[in-house]
Amino acid sequence: MSTTAEPSQPTASAPEVVTVRSRRIACDGVGGALGHPRVYLEMGAEPFVECPYCDRRFVLAAGSDGGEDERLAPGVYEGAGGH
Repeated sequence: MSTTAEPSQPTASAPEVVTVRSRRIACDGVGGALGHPRVYLEMGAEPFVECPYCDRRFVLAAGSDGGEDERLAPGVYEGAGGH
């Protein structure tokens, strides 16, 4: 029996898990004065990515190919009304 985690599996619980349909996302924490600078994150080959500021985990929705589309990921490509 192996006790090591597989590379594509998260090893610790995140404070918040957000299911997304795009492999490219933007995170600004909770926004406003309580948030953090907006960062743009890409999952690459993994099915998730974690924000380095707030540790939110963005998980690719089951059955999603992760295609990029402004309608699926508002604010990632332009504008301030994002996530």
